[in-house]
Amino acid sequence: MMKRSLLLALYLLLFHLAFTSQGQQYKHIPLDSDAGLNVHKKAPAPELHLNFPNLNKIPYYHEPRKLAAIQKLEKRKRYDQVLPLLMQYVKNFGVQNFYKDTHLLWRLGQLYEKRGDQERAIALYRLVLKHHRTDVRKILSHYDSLEQNTKDYYVPLDYYYELVEYRKSIATFQPPRGVYINMGNAINSDHADYGPTLGDENEMFIYTSKRNVNYLGMETKVNEDLFYSKQNNGYWEDAQSFGKPINSQFNEGSACLSRDGKTLYFARCESPDGMGNCDLYVASMQADGSWGQIRNLGANVNSEAWDSQPTLSTNEDTLYFASDRLGGFGLSDIYYTYKTKGGNWAKAKNLGPVVNTRESEVSPFYHPLYQVLYFSSRGQLYNFGDFDIYKTYKVQGHWQEPRNIGPLVNGRGSEYYFTIDAASKNLYYARSEADDIENLDLFSFPLPMEAHPLAVTKVEGTLTDSVTRKPLSGIVSVIDLENGIEISSKYIRPDGTFEFDLIDKSRYMILIQSPDFFTIEKELSLEQDTAFQVMTNVIDYSVPMVFKNIEFEQNQSNIIEEMKPILDEVAMFMIDHPSYRLEIAGHTDSFGDPDFNLSLSQDRADAIKSYIERQVNIGNDRIDAIGYGSQKPLREEKTEEDRRLNRRVEFTIIKPKKRGL
Repeated sequence: MMKRSLLLALYLLLFHLAFTSQGQQYKHIPLDSDAGLNVHKKAPAPELHLNFPNLNKIPYYHEPRKLAAIQKLEKRKRYDQVLPLLMQYVKNFGVQNFYKDTHLLWRLGQLYEKRGDQERAIALYRLVLKHHRTDVRKILSHYDSLEQNTKDYYVPLDYYYELVEYRKSIATFQPPRGVYINMGNAINSDHADYGPTLGDENEMFIYTSKRNVNYLGMETKVNEDLFYSKQNNGYWEDAQSFGKPINSQFNEGSACLSRDGKTLYFARCESPDGMGNCDLYVASMQADGSWGQIRNLGANVNSEAWDSQPTLSTNEDTLYFASDRLGGFGLSDIYYTYKTKGGNWAKAKNLGPVVNTRESEVSPFYHPLYQVLYFSSRGQLYNFGDFDIYKTYKVQGHWQEPRNIGPLVNGRGSEYYFTIDAASKNLYYARSEADDIENLDLFSFPLPMEAHPLAVTKVEGTLTDSVTRKPLSGIVSVIDLENGIEISSKYIRPDGTFEFDLIDKSRYMILIQSPDFFTIEKELSLEQDTAFQVMTNVIDYSVPMVFKNIEFEQNQSNIIEEMKPILDEVAMFMIDHPSYRLEIAGHTDSFGDPDFNLSLSQDRADAIKSYIERQVNIGNDRIDAIGYGSQKPLREEKTEEDRRLNRRVEFTIIKPKKRGL
């Protein structure tokens, strides 16, 4: 198949408007990183952290005198004195302050923005939007205006898959490894199936199911139980119940297995020895392989409310879980407990206002190898449906702003209960369709880039017009040249920038597509955080293009190697834009027989047309080839240079006409 080239080799000479060469200029700017190491970068660069030491100590902080002093200075417009006092006051916030005194967060953010500290202002605005209980449309509009040049603009999922199919059709790059698939009847039932976890080096798949339904007269009782499946030659066997004593007459689910497979943490609901409607329990594997020594984790961990969905840290010394207990930020929050020196679990603590919101955060999953926590939320600032899955990194002891793992996983419905195998190759999660929110099924999916724990190396780009220096728009796709990992395509931001978090020590192809310019390719062997600038010329559809490299041998119409990179780019543009047409016009100088020149120019135009059609298989109805011989000279031929300019092939790209209303 055809080998596509960088447009750095493309030189256009457009006549009629003295248009300069069409090409891309790349300027690389390496960012600070740990380049040179032989291991992957495991965490993103540290972000600004706002510290609230009172969160798990007091429910509400209130000092009327201090507030009065701040308000007095505000009235006098002594903002330089207001800022440090208000910062100190907000720093003492307890959980309740975040929804009772949200206006103070907003005001502090305004003061920081006025001082030029936009990073801190944005961090405070995020807290306002996550925890407000009033109308914040004005704040949201302001926040969006600040974030328009930093947020991700994903292309719609259906259009992304069109791009994927396009790449498959031209077979230039290895296609992504697949889309999410339902795990099938061996795992799923007609009822809700969810809460996956992996054990025994990914050979055992454990999950929760509501398939056990008891019909007691007119009453139907659903019993949640734990099930497991073992992998056999790459396939999951039919699921089996854990049986007694793990499963009981009460509801069990959301299990978490220790690395050695001998300790099982799970939730049990409505049990007589429980403290709330659902509690966390632990069981130990006995010498004969059965489970026993089931015990409630106690009052330090459990509450009088719902406590469920445990996950262990990498060192297995910290347990994260979800709870809707009183005193949290929202409807349910992520909490954690850790083992003390005596081996007991400490009093559970709230994970804080960056991860938790006024809405629900549930189903945490801690990656078995890296300091990254995944969870499901409906209260974060950027989501695609109801509940979406996010990831947050622990850097220098602090949890960073959660990142949506993208539209390849998160859809219009709800996604919960996320787990990744230890090799970070596949993910498993429960999802529902938008028209049937309650009926969860388990799905598997080749781990997309946005969800990968090692996707922490930042690639930033800027695309501008090389003539006007103004930002250009387009779609950016990133192809993993080695693994075919899914990477969602994005629109370029309004300021011409785009950004991806990728895995270092890997090779990528960056494609930038637009009807305004020829497709740009950039191959990147990623070693460190990298920024680059791309400059290109837009296509002027009102004038024909003449490529400097398209020069035939004398009296010949054969396509030579020097032409192919240019013709390949034209071919790629045509398949990128299936509604556009192309006109190829062949011209000669006036030397020699006019009839021969006319025939030669037609042969050359036909040769180019045939080459493009063969390369991309677009059919013969979108390209017109016309030979004009010497009938349309650009210059009176007084010199050899004049004759050279008249010997040319012109390419005119014709946009589809816009339909009327």
